[in-house]
Order: sequence, then C-alpha cells, then structure tokens
Amino acid sequence: MKIAFTVSETDLDSPIDSRFGRAAKFLVYDLVTETFEVVDNQQNLNAAQGAGIQSAETVARLGAECLVTGHCGPKAFRVLNAAGVKVYTTEATTAAEALEQFRLGNLTPSTSADKDGHWA
Repeated sequence: MKIAFTVSETDLDSPIDSRFGRAAKFLVYDLVTETFEVVDNQQNLNAAQGAGIQSAETVARLGAECLVTGHCGPKAFRVLNAAGVKVYTTEATTAAEALEQFRLGNLTPSTSADKDGHWA
C-alpha cells in the first residue's frame, strides 16, 4: 500500500505541509517495500486555480491509496474520493510522525473536506 504525505522537503523528517493542493511536494511511502519517492508539486503550488483538483489527480496517478495532509478542500476531496484515495488529516509535524500515527491506527479517514475552497 502506498501513502502520500504533503511535505515541504525531501525526506521523512520533512515537515507536513498543511495545504494539500498547494503543498510543495508529495512524499509517497510504500508500506510493502519500506521505500519512498518524493514528487515535486511546483506546478500546482503557484496555480491561479484548480490546484486541489490537479494535485488530487497527481496523487491518484502515483498509485497512493491514502493521503495524509493537514487540510483538504472540497474539490480535491471529491476527486480523491472518486479515485478511491482515503484522506486523513493530521497535526503531526513531520512525515515520519504522521507515518507512525498511521501505522498505529491513530488516524481516522475523513468523511468530508475540512476546509472551504481556495484556502491558501
């Protein structure tokens, strides 16, 4: 199973980016192989509009089954939900901490967006 985390740097000690659509990067962790890749999200970071939708499409295309982020807006949530990607929000400070919370079962899947659209 692959889990995508919104991050601002390039390793597991990266801070969790609280914004989904405009996150700087996605760290995609593979629970089976215990490896990860970091994918740049620069094209959506400064997008005038549609950042959440485009980021959601990217996460789905990367094969992630789960997304862990600080917040997720309604349009992105709908795209992720349609793609079968479960959304988890967290207050963890790093990807490593959020991964540990996920492994321990301390994160609950979201049933809806937790932010209005165009949250910056």
